[in-house]
Amino acid sequence: MANNNEQFEEPELIYIPDEEGNEEEFEVVMKFEVDNSDKKYMMVVPTESDGEDEDEVYAFRYEEDGEDLKLYTIEDEEEWNMVEETFNTLLAETEES
Repeated sequence: MANNNEQFEEPELIYIPDEEGNEEEFEVVMKFEVDNSDKKYMMVVPTESDGEDEDEVYAFRYEEDGEDLKLYTIEDEEEWNMVEETFNTLLAETEES
């Protein structure tokens, strides 16, 4: 009998409070650092979809403080463009392999 040694990695889940304080579950689809910067970024997607935001991907700058994860919204247009370009490049490389 053949033994299948492939391991499926559990998705990394985080919980982000919405405007009303309700925690929503998101799956981390990618984490990356940008060259020449000490900033870290993550891309997340909601685990539950109401149909409207089906393909919505959210980006955050983050810092890890021990067990705590601090998320920051990206409000600077130049920073957002850089994150979007990096994400698209990494996504294309992932799809090619």
